[in-house]
Amino acid sequence: MSDEEREEKELDLTSPEVVTKYKSAAEIVNKALQLVLFECKPKAKIGDICEKGDAFIREQTGNMYKNVKKKIERGVAFPTCISVNNMVCHFSPLTSDETVLEEGDSLKIDMGCHIDGFIAVVAHTHVLQEGPVTGRAADVIAAAHTAAEVALRLVRPGRKNKDVTDAIQKVAAAYDCKIVEGVLSHQLKQFVIDGNKVVLSVSNPETRVDDAEFEENEVYAIDIVTSTGDGKPRLLDEKQTTIYKRAVDRNYHLKMKASRFIFSEINQKFPIMPFSARALEEKRARLGLVECVNHDLLQPYPVLHEKPGDLVAHIKFTVLLMPNGSDRITSHPLQEMKATRTTDDDPEIKAWLALPIKTKKKGGGKKKKGKKGDKTEDLAETEPVDEVTDGIASQE
Repeated sequence: MSDEEREEKELDLTSPEVVTKYKSAAEIVNKALQLVLFECKPKAKIGDICEKGDAFIREQTGNMYKNVKKKIERGVAFPTCISVNNMVCHFSPLTSDETVLEEGDSLKIDMGCHIDGFIAVVAHTHVLQEGPVTGRAADVIAAAHTAAEVALRLVRPGRKNKDVTDAIQKVAAAYDCKIVEGVLSHQLKQFVIDGNKVVLSVSNPETRVDDAEFEENEVYAIDIVTSTGDGKPRLLDEKQTTIYKRAVDRNYHLKMKASRFIFSEINQKFPIMPFSARALEEKRARLGLVECVNHDLLQPYPVLHEKPGDLVAHIKFTVLLMPNGSDRITSHPLQEMKATRTTDDDPEIKAWLALPIKTKKKGGGKKKKGKKGDKTEDLAETEPVDEVTDGIASQE
C-alpha cells in the first residue's frame, strides 16, 4: 500500500469504533497507573513495579477482541517507567537492577497502552510520603499540573502549536520553575506514537518545529515536564537506557549472531511500538542491542537527568479533539499539595484556565445539542479542574 493510499484509508475519530478503542486503551492505562501507584512503597524494586505495570496492560488488552476474525494488535504502547527525583524520564530498569524506592522520593510514572494501534498514554507525579506535599516539591508539581490544564484548553481546533508552547512556559515561570527542554507533545495516529504534528515544550534556536494548527478529530499526547533546575537535562549513563523503538525506515546487515537473534525477536514482537529490553532475553539483548543502535536500526529513549537536588514533575495526558470539544481520556488525581506560589494574580493564566473544554454548538446539526446531559458533561469537564488548580495554588 502506498503512502497516499494509507493516508486515504486513515482511520480517525469520525469512526465511533476508533473512539471506543482509544477510550478502552485509556481505561486500561488509567487502571495500570493506579496499580503501579499502589505498588510504589519504600524499598520496593523499581524494575519489579515496572514489570507489573506492563504485565497488567498485556493481560487486560489480551482479554479484549479475542474472538474476532482478523487479528487485532494490542498491548503496551510505551513501557512503564518510574523516574525518581532529578531523573527526568525513561527509567525502566531490567529485572537484574536492584534500584529501590525510598521514603520521600518524587516519582514520575509514565506508561502507554494501545488497542489496534490506537494509543493512550499517561504520566503522573507522586511523592512517596504521608501528608501534603509542600515547598519546592509542591511548586514543581503544581507548575506541571497547571501547565497541563492550560494546554488542555489551548489544544483545540483553530489554535496554533506555538500558542501552547508560550503559555506553558509562562505558567512554569509563575511557580519559579522551568519547562524541561526537548520534550515534544506529539499527535497520535493509528500505530504512530510520535506523529509529525508536535507542540514544542521550549522554543529556542536549536530546536525548531513546523508551525501547525490543531484540527477537529485529531488526537494528541500532551507532555509537560517541569523542573526546579535549569530545564536542560543530560544523559549521564548510556547503560541505563532500556527502552527502544524500531526505526522502520532503516536496514542494515548485522554482523553479530546475538544482534541478528535480538533484531529478529524485536521485528517479531515489537515491529512498531517502543519496548523495554526487559521483554528480551537479557544476556543476548545486552550484546545485540548495541550493534542495532550503532547502525540506527533502533531509536533509543535515553534516561535523562537534571542536576542532583533538582526536582522534576511530569504530567502527560491523551486528548481527543472531538466535534463537541476536547475529551481528556487519561489522567490521575494529584495528592494534596501546599505550593509556595500561586497563579491567582496573573490575569492571562486565569483567563486560560477559565476557557471551556467542551464546545456548545449553535443551531441544528446531525446531533441535537443543548440537552441536560450535555450541560452536565460541560460542568463535569470544567469545574473540578479549576477547584484542583485553585487548591494547589492557594494553599500557602
